[in-house]
Parts: sequence; C-alpha cells; structure tokens
Amino acid sequence: MVKLKTEHDTPSIDLTFAALADPTRRAILARLAEDAAAGAGGQGVRVTELAAPFTDAMSLPAVSKHLRVLERAGLLRQEKDGRVRRCHLEPEPLQAAHEWVAHYQRFWSQKLDALADYLENESLAPSPQPRSEQAQPARNTARRDTPTPKSTPHGRKKKRS
Repeated sequence: MVKLKTEHDTPSIDLTFAALADPTRRAILARLAEDAAAGAGGQGVRVTELAAPFTDAMSLPAVSKHLRVLERAGLLRQEKDGRVRRCHLEPEPLQAAHEWVAHYQRFWSQKLDALADYLENESLAPSPQPRSEQAQPARNTARRDTPTPKSTPHGRKKKRS
C-alpha cells in the first residue's frame, strides 16, 4: 500500500489522532478546553477533578495513563504544585489535526460538487429516444404430445431388482 504524504503529515500528527481515538481522552480534552475558555487564570485543572467523571469505570492510575498519552501527543501539559498535579490544554497539535482534516474536507467538497454538477447536467440533458422494439424471435409454443423420457445426465435409470 502506498502512503501519500501531505504537508501536514508528521509523526506528531499520528500521536494526536491516536490520542483522540479514545473517548475518555476526548472527554478529558473537552474538560480542559472548558477550563481554558473560562479563563481560569492559567491554574489548570487538578488531576483528581479530571478523573472524577470516570471513577465509576476506572481507577485513578488508569486515568493517569490516559493523561500520559495526551501529554506524549503534546495535547496537555502537567505541572506539579506541591502534592497537586494540574493539567493545561496545549491546542497546537489540535490545530495541525484540524488543518489535516480541512485539507480532505476541501478535497471531498470539490469532488461532491463536481458530482452534483454532473448529475444536474445529466438530468437537464434530453433523454435518448426509446429504441424501436426489435423483432423478437418466435417462440415454439407447440405442445408436445409425446412424454419425455426420464433420464439422468448419464442416461436412463435402471430399475433395481
């Protein structure tokens, strides 16, 4: 299989999409984005706050593994404040992923627009005249009065004695 490269392909974009593939990590990023949008003064979100919605389904160490994946992808930054770890959203890798998706969105929009134009032009074009009915060969409808012999592909069946 040939892998096509684009200007947006880098090893880090692979890590970004791999990190975004998990719903838990997407939820963590959404929570960090809310914090960033609220302008919390750059204090970040405590790990225990990020883990709270998931404690019924997973342990704190499992949430920490998700945070490490996001950190490795460059999507969040962790800092220690005494015994408290806080997380901050790092949006740059998301911008690169957005640009990659936008490239293909433009590509498919152009292809779909061209298809729509083609279909519209086809529907406006005069339809071809129906072909004249060609003479059908006459079918033999005569009924056979003689019975057909019962046979197999290899000849008549022999009666067993």
